[in-house]
Amino acid sequence: MKTIMEPKLDVRIYETRQEMGRAASAKFAKEINELFKTQPEISVIFAAAPSQNEFLEALGDENLDWSRINAFHMDEYIALASDAPQGFGNFLKQRLFSKFNFKSVNYLNGNAEDITAECERYAALLKQKPIDMVCMGIGENGHLAFNDPPVADFEDKQTVKVVELDEVCRQQQVNDGCFVTLAEVPSHALTLTIPALFSATYINCVVPGPTKAVAVLHTLNSKISTENPATILRKHPKVVLFLDQDSSKLINH
Repeated sequence: MKTIMEPKLDVRIYETRQEMGRAASAKFAKEINELFKTQPEISVIFAAAPSQNEFLEALGDENLDWSRINAFHMDEYIALASDAPQGFGNFLKQRLFSKFNFKSVNYLNGNAEDITAECERYAALLKQKPIDMVCMGIGENGHLAFNDPPVADFEDKQTVKVVELDEVCRQQQVNDGCFVTLAEVPSHALTLTIPALFSATYINCVVPGPTKAVAVLHTLNSKISTENPATILRKHPKVVLFLDQDSSKLINH
Protein backbone atom coordinates (compact mmCIF):
# COMPACT_ATOMS: atom_id res chain seq x y z
CA MET A 1 0.00 0.00 0.00
CA LYS A 2 1.24 3.49 -0.89
CA THR A 3 0.02 6.71 0.68
CA ILE A 4 -0.04 10.16 -0.90
CA MET A 5 -0.93 13.14 1.25
CA GLU A 6 -2.69 15.81 -0.80
CA PRO A 7 -3.68 19.01 1.02
CA LYS A 8 -6.24 17.64 3.49
CA LEU A 9 -6.75 14.56 1.33
CA ASP A 10 -5.33 11.19 2.31
CA VAL A 11 -4.88 8.96 -0.75
CA ARG A 12 -4.21 5.24 -0.25
CA ILE A 13 -3.29 2.99 -3.17
CA TYR A 14 -3.52 -0.81 -3.15
CA GLU A 15 -2.37 -3.57 -5.47
CA THR A 16 -5.83 -5.10 -5.93
CA ARG A 17 -9.48 -4.20 -5.55
CA GLN A 18 -9.78 -6.84 -2.82
CA GLU A 19 -6.99 -5.27 -0.74
CA MET A 20 -8.55 -1.85 -1.27
CA GLY A 21 -11.96 -3.14 -0.12
CA ARG A 22 -10.55 -4.78 2.99
CA ALA A 23 -8.61 -1.65 3.92
CA ALA A 24 -11.69 0.55 3.50
CA SER A 25 -13.74 -1.88 5.57
CA ALA A 26 -11.16 -1.95 8.37
CA LYS A 27 -11.05 1.84 8.50
CA PHE A 28 -14.85 1.98 8.54
CA ALA A 29 -15.00 -0.40 11.49
CA LYS A 30 -12.32 1.47 13.41
CA GLU A 31 -14.11 4.80 13.00
CA ILE A 32 -17.51 3.34 13.82
CA ASN A 33 -16.22 1.80 17.04
CA GLU A 34 -14.59 5.11 17.94
CA LEU A 35 -17.92 6.91 17.46
CA PHE A 36 -19.70 4.29 19.57
CA LYS A 37 -17.60 5.37 22.57
CA THR A 38 -19.47 8.67 22.77
CA GLN A 39 -22.74 8.07 20.87
CA PRO A 40 -25.52 5.53 21.48
CA GLU A 41 -26.23 5.33 17.76
CA ILE A 42 -24.72 6.62 14.52
CA SER A 43 -25.87 7.27 10.96
CA VAL A 44 -24.10 6.18 7.77
CA ILE A 45 -24.80 6.91 4.10
CA PHE A 46 -23.81 4.15 1.67
CA ALA A 47 -23.24 4.38 -2.08
CA ALA A 48 -24.70 1.77 -4.42
CA ALA A 49 -22.39 0.91 -7.32
CA PRO A 50 -20.24 -1.98 -8.54
CA SER A 51 -17.20 0.05 -7.42
CA GLN A 52 -18.30 -0.58 -3.83
CA ASN A 53 -18.61 -4.38 -4.13
CA GLU A 54 -15.29 -5.30 -2.51
CA PHE A 55 -15.81 -2.85 0.35
CA LEU A 56 -19.37 -4.02 1.02
CA GLU A 57 -18.33 -7.68 0.93
CA ALA A 58 -15.47 -7.05 3.37
CA LEU A 59 -17.86 -5.51 5.91
CA GLY A 60 -19.03 -9.04 6.66
CA ASP A 61 -15.69 -9.70 8.35
CA GLU A 62 -15.98 -6.77 10.76
CA ASN A 63 -17.20 -7.16 14.33
CA LEU A 64 -19.69 -4.32 14.64
CA ASP A 65 -22.87 -3.67 16.58
CA TRP A 66 -25.04 -2.98 13.55
CA SER A 67 -28.08 -2.52 15.82
CA ARG A 68 -26.70 0.93 16.69
CA ILE A 69 -26.33 2.05 13.05
CA ASN A 70 -28.94 3.94 11.02
CA ALA A 71 -28.42 3.29 7.29
CA PHE A 72 -29.22 5.63 4.41
CA HIS A 73 -28.41 5.61 0.72
CA MET A 74 -27.38 8.65 -1.29
CA ASP A 75 -29.36 8.51 -4.52
CA GLU A 76 -32.09 6.68 -6.41
CA TYR A 77 -33.50 6.60 -9.92
CA ILE A 78 -36.90 8.13 -10.56
CA ALA A 79 -39.56 5.96 -12.22
CA LEU A 80 -37.52 2.76 -12.35
CA ALA A 81 -39.52 -0.39 -11.56
CA SER A 82 -39.58 -0.84 -7.79
CA ASP A 83 -38.17 -4.37 -8.06
CA ALA A 84 -35.48 -3.54 -10.64
CA PRO A 85 -32.06 -4.86 -9.56
CA GLN A 86 -30.50 -1.59 -10.78
CA GLY A 87 -32.40 0.32 -8.10
CA PHE A 88 -29.89 1.55 -5.56
CA GLY A 89 -32.04 0.62 -2.60
CA ASN A 90 -32.37 -2.90 -4.02
CA PHE A 91 -28.63 -3.08 -4.69
CA LEU A 92 -27.82 -2.19 -1.09
CA LYS A 93 -30.56 -4.38 0.35
CA GLN A 94 -29.08 -7.40 -1.39
CA ARG A 95 -25.45 -6.68 -0.54
CA LEU A 96 -25.71 -5.02 2.85
CA PHE A 97 -29.02 -4.02 4.41
CA SER A 98 -30.45 -7.56 4.53
CA LYS A 99 -27.27 -9.03 6.01
CA PHE A 100 -27.11 -7.13 9.28
CA ASN A 101 -29.55 -6.05 11.98
CA PHE A 102 -29.43 -2.28 11.46
CA LYS A 103 -31.18 0.03 13.91
CA SER A 104 -32.97 1.48 10.89
CA VAL A 105 -32.72 1.31 7.10
CA ASN A 106 -34.03 4.39 5.35
CA TYR A 107 -34.84 4.09 1.65
CA LEU A 108 -35.30 6.81 -0.95
CA ASN A 109 -38.45 6.16 -2.98
CA GLY A 110 -38.00 7.08 -6.62
CA ASN A 111 -41.57 6.03 -7.35
CA ALA A 112 -43.27 8.30 -4.83
CA GLU A 113 -46.42 9.99 -6.14
CA ASP A 114 -45.10 13.35 -4.95
CA ILE A 115 -41.35 13.50 -5.58
CA THR A 116 -41.00 16.91 -3.96
CA ALA A 117 -42.60 15.56 -0.79
CA GLU A 118 -40.27 12.56 -0.94
CA CYS A 119 -37.26 14.89 -1.00
CA GLU A 120 -38.64 16.70 2.02
CA ARG A 121 -39.38 13.45 3.87
CA TYR A 122 -35.86 12.13 3.41
CA ALA A 123 -34.30 15.48 4.29
CA ALA A 124 -36.27 15.46 7.54
CA LEU A 125 -34.95 11.98 8.37
CA LEU A 126 -31.39 13.14 7.78
CA LYS A 127 -31.98 16.12 10.05
CA GLN A 128 -33.29 13.84 12.80
CA LYS A 129 -30.32 11.49 12.49
CA PRO A 130 -27.29 13.64 11.56
CA ILE A 131 -24.79 11.80 9.39
CA ASP A 132 -21.56 10.58 10.96
CA MET A 133 -20.04 8.82 7.96
CA VAL A 134 -20.41 8.69 4.19
CA CYS A 135 -19.14 5.72 2.18
CA MET A 136 -19.02 6.89 -1.43
CA GLY A 137 -17.37 6.59 -4.81
CA ILE A 138 -16.60 9.04 -7.60
CA GLY A 139 -18.28 8.96 -11.00
CA GLU A 140 -16.49 8.93 -14.33
CA ASN A 141 -17.56 12.57 -14.74
CA GLY A 142 -16.40 13.39 -11.21
CA HIS A 143 -19.87 13.28 -9.71
CA LEU A 144 -20.53 12.67 -6.02
CA ALA A 145 -23.82 10.78 -5.63
CA PHE A 146 -25.80 12.08 -8.64
CA ASN A 147 -24.39 15.60 -8.43
CA ASP A 148 -23.18 15.69 -12.03
CA PRO A 149 -21.24 18.74 -13.28
CA PRO A 150 -24.31 20.49 -14.76
CA VAL A 151 -26.27 20.29 -11.48
CA ALA A 152 -23.60 20.14 -8.74
CA ASP A 153 -23.75 23.01 -6.27
CA PHE A 154 -21.23 23.32 -3.46
CA GLU A 155 -23.54 25.79 -1.67
CA ASP A 156 -26.79 23.92 -2.30
CA LYS A 157 -29.57 24.94 0.09
CA GLN A 158 -31.41 21.67 -0.41
CA THR A 159 -30.58 18.38 1.29
CA VAL A 160 -32.24 16.11 -1.28
CA LYS A 161 -33.17 17.16 -4.80
CA VAL A 162 -34.33 15.94 -8.20
CA VAL A 163 -31.66 16.02 -10.92
CA GLU A 164 -31.42 15.29 -14.61
CA LEU A 165 -28.54 12.90 -15.27
CA ASP A 166 -25.97 13.92 -17.85
CA GLU A 167 -25.03 11.52 -20.64
CA VAL A 168 -21.59 10.66 -19.22
CA CYS A 169 -23.24 9.62 -15.97
CA ARG A 170 -25.88 7.57 -17.76
CA GLN A 171 -23.27 5.92 -19.99
CA GLN A 172 -21.31 4.93 -16.87
CA GLN A 173 -24.28 2.84 -15.78
CA VAL A 174 -23.92 0.93 -19.07
CA ASN A 175 -20.14 0.70 -18.69
CA ASP A 176 -20.65 -0.75 -15.20
CA GLY A 177 -22.91 -3.45 -16.63
CA CYS A 178 -26.00 -2.21 -14.79
CA PHE A 179 -27.94 -1.57 -18.00
CA VAL A 180 -27.53 -3.01 -21.50
CA THR A 181 -28.19 0.20 -23.43
CA LEU A 182 -28.16 3.93 -22.73
CA ALA A 183 -31.86 4.14 -23.57
CA GLU A 184 -32.66 1.90 -20.58
CA VAL A 185 -30.98 4.23 -18.06
CA PRO A 186 -33.45 6.59 -16.35
CA SER A 187 -33.00 10.26 -17.18
CA HIS A 188 -33.76 11.63 -13.70
CA ALA A 189 -32.92 10.73 -10.13
CA LEU A 190 -33.10 11.79 -6.52
CA THR A 191 -29.80 12.68 -4.92
CA LEU A 192 -28.42 13.94 -1.65
CA THR A 193 -26.69 17.25 -2.32
CA ILE A 194 -23.00 17.90 -1.79
CA PRO A 195 -23.53 19.92 1.43
CA ALA A 196 -25.61 17.03 2.78
CA LEU A 197 -22.80 14.59 2.07
CA PHE A 198 -20.24 16.99 3.48
CA SER A 199 -22.10 17.23 6.78
CA ALA A 200 -20.57 13.87 7.74
CA THR A 201 -17.66 13.68 10.17
CA TYR A 202 -15.91 11.05 8.04
CA ILE A 203 -15.95 10.41 4.29
CA ASN A 204 -14.45 7.20 2.94
CA CYS A 205 -14.24 7.27 -0.85
CA VAL A 206 -13.65 3.94 -2.63
CA VAL A 207 -12.70 4.39 -6.29
CA PRO A 208 -11.30 1.38 -8.18
CA GLY A 209 -11.02 0.56 -11.87
CA PRO A 210 -9.49 1.95 -15.07
CA THR A 211 -12.60 3.93 -16.04
CA LYS A 212 -12.11 6.14 -12.95
CA ALA A 213 -8.48 7.09 -13.61
CA VAL A 214 -9.26 10.41 -15.31
CA ALA A 215 -11.75 11.36 -12.60
CA VAL A 216 -9.14 10.59 -9.92
CA LEU A 217 -6.57 12.72 -11.76
CA HIS A 218 -9.00 15.67 -11.85
CA THR A 219 -10.02 15.15 -8.23
CA LEU A 220 -6.43 15.58 -7.08
CA ASN A 221 -5.12 18.13 -9.57
CA SER A 222 -7.84 20.24 -11.18
CA LYS A 223 -9.10 23.47 -9.67
CA ILE A 224 -11.89 23.02 -7.15
CA SER A 225 -15.00 23.58 -9.21
CA THR A 226 -18.32 22.01 -10.12
CA GLU A 227 -16.80 21.14 -13.52
CA ASN A 228 -15.24 18.29 -11.54
CA PRO A 229 -17.46 17.96 -8.46
CA ALA A 230 -15.15 15.50 -6.64
CA THR A 231 -12.48 18.21 -6.37
CA ILE A 232 -14.46 19.54 -3.40
CA LEU A 233 -13.28 16.49 -1.43
CA ARG A 234 -10.03 18.41 -0.88
CA LYS A 235 -11.99 20.80 1.33
CA HIS A 236 -13.26 18.17 3.79
CA PRO A 237 -10.96 17.57 6.79
CA LYS A 238 -11.54 13.82 7.12
CA VAL A 239 -11.62 12.22 3.68
CA VAL A 240 -9.69 9.11 2.69
CA LEU A 241 -9.51 8.17 -0.99
CA PHE A 242 -9.03 4.43 -1.54
CA LEU A 243 -7.62 3.51 -4.97
CA ASP A 244 -6.34 0.45 -6.78
CA GLN A 245 -3.59 0.26 -9.40
CA ASP A 246 -6.00 0.93 -12.26
CA SER A 247 -7.71 4.00 -10.85
CA SER A 248 -4.40 5.53 -9.70
CA LYS A 249 -2.45 4.96 -12.93
CA LEU A 250 -2.50 8.59 -14.06
CA ILE A 251 -1.27 10.17 -10.83
CA ASN A 252 2.33 10.35 -9.71
CA HIS A 253 3.08 7.75 -7.06
